[in-house]
This record gives sequence, structure tokens and C-alpha cells, in this order.
Amino acid sequence: MIDYRSDTFTKPTPGMLQAMFTAEVGDDVFGEDPSVNKLESIAAEMFGMEAGLFCPSGTMTNQIAIKCHTQPGDEVICDKVSHVYIYEGGGIAFNSGAQVKAIDGDRGRITAEQVLNSINPDDVHKAKSTLVSLENTANRGGGSCYEFAEIQKIKEACLVNNLKLHLDGARLFNALVSCNESPKQYGEIFDSISICLSKGLGTPVGSVLLGKKDFIKQARRVRKVFGGGMRQAGFMAAAGTYALEHHIERLEVDHIHAKQTAEALLKKEFTGKMLPVETNIIIFEVVDDFYSAKSLAEAFKKYDILVMPISSTQIRMVFHLDITEQMVKETINVIEQL
Repeated sequence: MIDYRSDTFTKPTPGMLQAMFTAEVGDDVFGEDPSVNKLESIAAEMFGMEAGLFCPSGTMTNQIAIKCHTQPGDEVICDKVSHVYIYEGGGIAFNSGAQVKAIDGDRGRITAEQVLNSINPDDVHKAKSTLVSLENTANRGGGSCYEFAEIQKIKEACLVNNLKLHLDGARLFNALVSCNESPKQYGEIFDSISICLSKGLGTPVGSVLLGKKDFIKQARRVRKVFGGGMRQAGFMAAAGTYALEHHIERLEVDHIHAKQTAEALLKKEFTGKMLPVETNIIIFEVVDDFYSAKSLAEAFKKYDILVMPISSTQIRMVFHLDITEQMVKETINVIEQL
């Protein structure tokens, strides 16, 4: 199968497996797993932040950050298609007792002006605006990237209004590679950053939450409460370290593959509106006269190609390190036949 459903379907590379097999481990709940400590240190240093916390998933790192930044009854400002809002099981309400001000942004991205217009006044009738959460790249925006200048403006709006700023960086490295930006730029701006290791970087599991030492100390306690304390987690952490050292620059290959496939799709009559392809994600509408999203996915499957219908009219394809140049050529050949 050629699997475009998500970049979470990758398998560890031989080099990553070797790093996992030879990892030195201990009990991470006691802070004694050297491979976990190494990963957290490397990730924090990469972003110029004080500390890191290794967690099982990006959902957990996001939810821990929101819990640490808010109190029950507070309000989180984010885009209406943000992962933290629509894909984390109602976690903001369940875990933090906070509500959401969902902004109608542009392909999952919001502006400083929208943030300013969304902050509630100091009024007992209103929830207290406490946190702004951005997602870069934006999944439902087709892997869209923020302009860093806009992020800086959003940070200024947060500082003036005493709001914290969190980044869901599940695919942040795709944005960094695409926009030729550095991790330290982001570390200087955000109060907390979640980076996912199991998407574009290809590890089996895991994300790292980054922030100041006091914040990560609080986050470690919340992780325990959430059931996220792990023991000999170094085997997985070693995969993360390997990914950070070997799998970032190659993300450009995924971006090239996505653009090549998008060009082939745009030549077909069944392809309607397609979101701009900036990184490793294609989201396009399927024209009803030819296929539905479901039937087009079934047509691809007959050729051993898996894609994901994300609505009755849209399909998503995600490119990753297990998608080879030959697989892309085969996919384009199938598209030409459909």
C-alpha cells in the first residue's frame, strides 16, 4: 500500500531502530532516564528554551500547556479549525474547564487584529481571555504556514493584554524548512511550544513540550495527573533524538512530492478547489459529477493507494518519509488514469 492518510503511518528507519535498540534507559518518572533527558535537553536547546518534557502525544503536550496556562472559566483564543479545538476530544473543556473563542481565520491562521478583537473586556459576565493558541503548519489549512511577522504582531497583542501564547507545532519543522526559518526564532516568541516527533519526523510515538523551567516543572505534574508518566521511555526518546538529528532537512523532499502530485490532480476534471500546497499536505475538493470524496478514495484503493476523505467533498493526502519517489510516480500514473 502507498499510504497518504497521514504522516503518522511511518515506520522507523534502520538507523532509528538501531538508536532505539542501543538506548540507555532508566525510570523517567524519577527523572533517571538518560535518553529522555537527552532528548528534552536537545529539543530545548534547539529552540533556545529552558526545558522540555517528553510526552506520549501531541494532544497531551497541547492539553498540558493549556492546563498550565489557564484556570477554569478562562477562554482560549484560536482558529476555528485548530487541532486543539476540533481534534482533541473536547480536551480544553474536559481537562482545563476553559472555553474557546474560535476565530474564522485564513486556512487555519489568525491575525493579530483578530486576536485583539477577540479579547474579552474585564467584565464579570465574560470569560477571562488568558491564552492564544496558534497551529503551524495548520493541518486543516492544507499545511499552511504563518508569516513570522504576523506571529510577532500576535505576540505583541498578547504582551499588551497579558495573554500567554502557545504553539501547536505538530508540523512546525515543515514550516521551518519551507520558510527557511530557525527554531530559535520561535523559542523567543512563544511561552510554550509543542513539537511532534511522530509526524513528519517519523518516530513511532511522542512529542516534546518546551518552555521555561518553572512552566515545565508544573507541566510534569500535570503530565502525571493525565496519566502520562512513563518509565523506561528512553527507547522512544532515542528515536526522537535520531529524528531531530537526521530527518529535518529531508522534509523538503515531502514538499516536492506533494507539489508534483498536486500538479497532476489539478489537471483532472474531478478536482475542484485545492488549498495552496505549501508543505506536505494536499487538501482538495472532489467535484460531485465525477466522484464523491468517498468514492474517489475507493477508486484509489483499487490501485493500493490510501487517501483520506475528511468531509463529504474533500480529500487529504499527506506526504512523509515512507513515500518514495517511485511511489509518487506510480500515484501520478494512477491519477492520470482515473
